[in-house]
Amino acid sequence: MDTPQNTALMRALTELPGPLPARGVIHIAIRHTDRFTVVGNDLAQHTGLSTVAVGFAVRIQSLPQGTEIGIKALAARFPEGEKLIAAALRELEAHGYLQRARTRLPNGRIVTRTVFCNQPAALLRPRFAAARPQRPPAAPQIPAPQIPEPEPPAPEPPAPEAAAPQAPVPTDVQHDHAPRDHAPQDHTPFVPLVPPPTAPKPPRPPLPHPRELTTELDRAATALLSDLRRHAHQLVLSENDIRQLVPAVAAWFEREAHPDTIRHTLTNDLPQPLRHPAKLLKHRLTVLLPPPLPDPHGLAAPARPRAVVTPFQTCDGCERAFRAPTPGHCRDCRVQHGPTQAAA
Repeated sequence: MDTPQNTALMRALTELPGPLPARGVIHIAIRHTDRFTVVGNDLAQHTGLSTVAVGFAVRIQSLPQGTEIGIKALAARFPEGEKLIAAALRELEAHGYLQRARTRLPNGRIVTRTVFCNQPAALLRPRFAAARPQRPPAAPQIPAPQIPEPEPPAPEPPAPEAAAPQAPVPTDVQHDHAPRDHAPQDHTPFVPLVPPPTAPKPPRPPLPHPRELTTELDRAATALLSDLRRHAHQLVLSENDIRQLVPAVAAWFEREAHPDTIRHTLTNDLPQPLRHPAKLLKHRLTVLLPPPLPDPHGLAAPARPRAVVTPFQTCDGCERAFRAPTPGHCRDCRVQHGPTQAAA
């Protein structure tokens, strides 16, 4: 197996154009057409990063978006141990290539979001849309009469020695000195996806309180909070934590929430690991507080307005029934006998 590979490598060296260096590395660059990742020399030749950190940076950069890149996930994917992976991630985080931040989901669960940037130095430079000079509209050109041009002579075929194959890199790293296709630059202003640590945070909503903290509400809320560790071993609260959370649980009881409902809300889908149980419970009791139950009378359908019905009257002249608000004569009697007799 080694002989064909060495023969192919030596044959590729003989086909490289120009004089080869007497010592040092010689690149045989073969251009990739699929399954490749572009890695800049600022990372590949970074003097402050270890070789292990650079290698993991390249591996992370080659993974699809959304792939888990925690310590345990990388250890399950690659042969390096967890200690070596943790040290490499700390190096990348110290040099700005990697950022790990804890984010709270709408359901209250706290997860770790990892962001990888291939050029952290570029984030420090604000990018503005370059003003492109507008060209004046070209004057309409009058087409000139077409004159047939003589056919150019056929080019001579190149000599066999001049033909040389294009040489691209056998790895997934394309260096800056390799030929690249110039793509149009995007001048869209840079908008950071993650707010800076110095950005002001919105104020947290206050902890809910009942209208009146009665003895029954206090006792029921204390018992529910003290019993949470039987249902979730992570929710071990101190006496001080329980005293701070009792008014919030009492507010839930005041709004006629069932104890099983409160217990399920506080113990369901807990983050792993849970470092601050009291802060998580305070957040869930505040954000997920249900509204008060409506008045039973307010659930009834509104009464429809009754239509006004004009009653029947008996005509004083012909004794025929007709609709009118007051007794009198019907329309025919009023027309036949005139207004005087009708009034009489």
